[in-house]
Amino acid sequence: MRESARAVIGSVCSGFTELPAPPSVESGVDGPIGWPGYDSAYARAASRTGESESVVCGVGKFGGTEATVIAWEFGFLGGSLGRRTGDRIEAAFERARELRTPVVSMIATGGSRMQEGMAALTQLQRIARQAALTRDAGLPQVAVVRDPTTGGGWATLGAGSDVALALPGAQVGFAGSRVRPSGDASAYTAESQLASGHVDQIVPAAELGERLGRWLSLLTGADGQPAEPPSALGGGELPADGWAAVRAARAPSRPRAESYLDAYFDWREDISGDRCGGVDPGVRCGFGMRGGVTVGYAAQCGTATLPSGFRTAARLIRLADRLGIPVLTLVDTPGAANDPAAERAGAGAAIAEVFAAVAGASVPVTTLVIGEGGSGGALAFAHPERTWVTPDSYFSVTSPEAAASILKRPPEEVPATANQLRLRPQDLVELGVVRGIVGR
Repeated sequence: MRESARAVIGSVCSGFTELPAPPSVESGVDGPIGWPGYDSAYARAASRTGESESVVCGVGKFGGTEATVIAWEFGFLGGSLGRRTGDRIEAAFERARELRTPVVSMIATGGSRMQEGMAALTQLQRIARQAALTRDAGLPQVAVVRDPTTGGGWATLGAGSDVALALPGAQVGFAGSRVRPSGDASAYTAESQLASGHVDQIVPAAELGERLGRWLSLLTGADGQPAEPPSALGGGELPADGWAAVRAARAPSRPRAESYLDAYFDWREDISGDRCGGVDPGVRCGFGMRGGVTVGYAAQCGTATLPSGFRTAARLIRLADRLGIPVLTLVDTPGAANDPAAERAGAGAAIAEVFAAVAGASVPVTTLVIGEGGSGGALAFAHPERTWVTPDSYFSVTSPEAAASILKRPPEEVPATANQLRLRPQDLVELGVVRGIVGR
C-alpha cells in the first residue's frame, strides 16, 4: 500500500512543522476551465485523505540538518499539480530561502491536473522559477522519487534536483502509464533511470531517513578551505627513467581510486550519471566527509574515460562550486575513449565541459595524479596550479605508444620515446607542471 505524505514525512524526519497554506484566488465553479464535477472530485479527495491539496509542506530535521520539505499526497487526485499546488510549492521555496535551508522534495505524482487545463500546466514554470532562484541562493535540492513520479513532477523537481534518490521499483518517467506507447515498460522504472544516469541512488524505504541525513550533512558541511592532497598509497621510490614510470603506473598491483577515496574520507556518498543518458563505471564522483568537513571528489579509475564520465565530473564540479564545497580530483586514465561510439557521444564537447568547470570554479580544486596521466583526457581533471603526483604515476602529452606511432617509430622504440617525453614525477616538478610529489 502506498504511504501517505504525512507517513513518509514522519518516517524520515523529526520535529516537522507544517507551513500555513497560502491564500488562493477562487476560480469559480469547477475550477478555472469549468470542468464538470471538478469541485465534487476535489471535495471527495479532501475527505478521503484529510488533506486540502496534493502536497504537504513544512520544515523538519534530517539527522542534525534542518530542511524544507515538500511531500506529495498521491491519494489526492493522483498527486496532481494544480494552481493551489503551485501556490504551496512556491511558498515552501520562498520559506527555504528565508531560512537558508536545503529543500527535500518527496515526489509521488501523475503529473499536471487535467481538470484545470493550462492553468495547471503553467505551474511547472512557477516551480522551475523557484528551483532556479533557490539554486542561485546556493541552497541544495534533494529529490526522493517515489511511486509513481511522472509528468511535470519528474521533469522539474525530480530530474532537476541536485541529487535524486529513488525508491526501489518506483515508476519514473516523463510519460505516465496511460499515455506512453506500448512496449518496454522497464524503461520507466527507477532502476532504468539509474542505469541511464538520471537517478543517483536507489534507496530502500527503511534506509531513506538515514540516507537523507547523510546527504544533507554533506551538502551543507563545507568550510571553503582547499582539500589537502592525499598521501601516496603505493611505492615510494621514484622511477629511474620514463619507461619505468609508465610500467609503475600500469602495474596491476598499484592502488586505484577506490583505495584512495576510502583512505581519504571518513565516509562518502556517490552521485551517478551525467543526467544526459550515460554512466561511466570508470569515473567515481560524489561528496565525502573528512574530519567533519565536506569535500567533493571526481576520480578516474584507470580506464579510458567515456564522454559520460567527463560530463558526470563536470556536473559534480559545478554543483560543488555552487554550494561552496572544495573539490578533490584524482587522475588515472590512459586517455579519453576515442572509439566511434565516444565520438558520436560528443567526446570533445564532454572534455570541454570539464576543462570549463575546473577553470571556472570559484572553490579550490586539488588534483592528485595517482597513476596514468594520459593526454587531454587526464589533463581535463587537473587544476593548473594545484596538482600533485604520486611516485608511481606519470603525466604525458600522450602515451609513449601513441607518440611512437605519430612519429612513425617501430614498437621497440616505445621505451626510448617514453624517456624523451619527460613524463616522470620528478620531471613534472622540474618542468613546473605540478607542485610536488606526495609521500606516504
